[in-house]
Amino acid sequence: MDNNIPETTSNNEKQITLFQSLIPIILLVAFLALNVYIFKDNAIGGSNQFVLLMGGAFAAVVGFVNKVPYEKMLNKVSKNIKSTSGAILILLLVGSLSGTWLISGIVPAMIYYGLQILHPDIFLPACVIICSIISIATGSSWTTSATVGVALIGIGNTIGINPGMVAGAVISGAYFGDKMSPLSDTTNLAPAMAGTDLFTHIKYMVYTTVPTYIITLILFIILGLTQNMEGATDTATTLNAIKESFTISPWLFIVPIIVIALIVKKTEPLIALLIGTLLGALFAAIFQPELVAKIGGGDKLDFISGYKGIMNSITVRSSVETSNETLQGLFESKGMEGMLGTIWLILCAMVFGGVMEAIGALKAISRAMLKVANGIFGLFASTVSSCIVLNVTASDQYLAIVVPGKMFAEAYREKGLAPENLSRTLEDSGTVTSVLVPWNTCGAYQSSVLGVSTLHYLPYAFFNILSPIMTLIFAAFRIKIRQLTQRVVSA
Repeated sequence: MDNNIPETTSNNEKQITLFQSLIPIILLVAFLALNVYIFKDNAIGGSNQFVLLMGGAFAAVVGFVNKVPYEKMLNKVSKNIKSTSGAILILLLVGSLSGTWLISGIVPAMIYYGLQILHPDIFLPACVIICSIISIATGSSWTTSATVGVALIGIGNTIGINPGMVAGAVISGAYFGDKMSPLSDTTNLAPAMAGTDLFTHIKYMVYTTVPTYIITLILFIILGLTQNMEGATDTATTLNAIKESFTISPWLFIVPIIVIALIVKKTEPLIALLIGTLLGALFAAIFQPELVAKIGGGDKLDFISGYKGIMNSITVRSSVETSNETLQGLFESKGMEGMLGTIWLILCAMVFGGVMEAIGALKAISRAMLKVANGIFGLFASTVSSCIVLNVTASDQYLAIVVPGKMFAEAYREKGLAPENLSRTLEDSGTVTSVLVPWNTCGAYQSSVLGVSTLHYLPYAFFNILSPIMTLIFAAFRIKIRQLTQRVVSA
């Protein structure tokens, strides 16, 4: 696909109607629901990808009816795909990192020590708190899930907790930290779109985010206390099985600590993940030489078996044999190969989102929502709805922040509302709901990395579900809705 295709606008191009804009969405949702009904969790294995392409084709037909040039649609698709290049490279490196962190014993060590520290009764709220701290420190929900998130899923499996619940706790904590961290890209993007500064934005988010976080913790505490884990909490057998398969040492934690430190120091994620992968490979050769040789097809570690073992763990599926059936599923890594399905999904989602944007469907939907924003609550509700709709249709959280941010900024000023009202609402609805959509880049990523389907963790992603509801409650009761005059006076 040629990124240099000029974007043209035909003089005969007609403005798309709201009804026409909704046709591709209705058809897409109908076919995606059919896929989930027929294929269940296997829908992400290819059928959803093809349906997204068909959704793009439906949108293109609407575009042709309105005389939108083919070149314009193709150019927008090309730009959308190009915008995901960073995410795609991150996915590949996360796949490689998971491989070397498995065979080096880093993830098994996290599980080993975690089983001794985290009691089942407090495990779920502990997951939320741990992931919150890591995500605030790194500014990245993706990095949090790829490191401690994977280990927490493993610990949860061994003590008999529903993986969907654990993934929901991991995602709730990760997105709290991502939302509140000054290092997060979305936390910087939202105030830039709304017209306020970063720290005013973060301070103003505290009002809606802290109550949501507290409710989330309470829900996970209750959920943890109601879990029946009889017979699953005897970890002695599990700990012995881990030590039989790996050399476990606290020194293995050096690698994740270095990766987290690099992210905190604002090192580019791609560089940090690559360093984490290479350090994982080095530690694998030092701590697990026999295991590396075995994966490389040799009896003892030499250059050839070592190189093959490391490269196999980075690029393709690899597994470590264990006497414990519960651990067998955890001691398997898909490497970079395991991320190809997610990349496939993202590319197809960008085709649908690109065509929808090119034909003007996304703007038409946002305009319609803006028309019903009569009062202050209507304006907030329209912003929330726009963010969620764009997460579903454009399949990208950045578009779910940028498009509503541009469209509603003037409307907030006209109603005398300070811009931090808009920036907070963008984060409360655009950032956190992206992970709840299976074909959104965030939903696809988290599902792939954690090994839990989006529909399985969605009911337990309490923080992400409650955030847009909380911002609407604040708007409905006029709680902490700052006026422009109040902002000037306080300044």
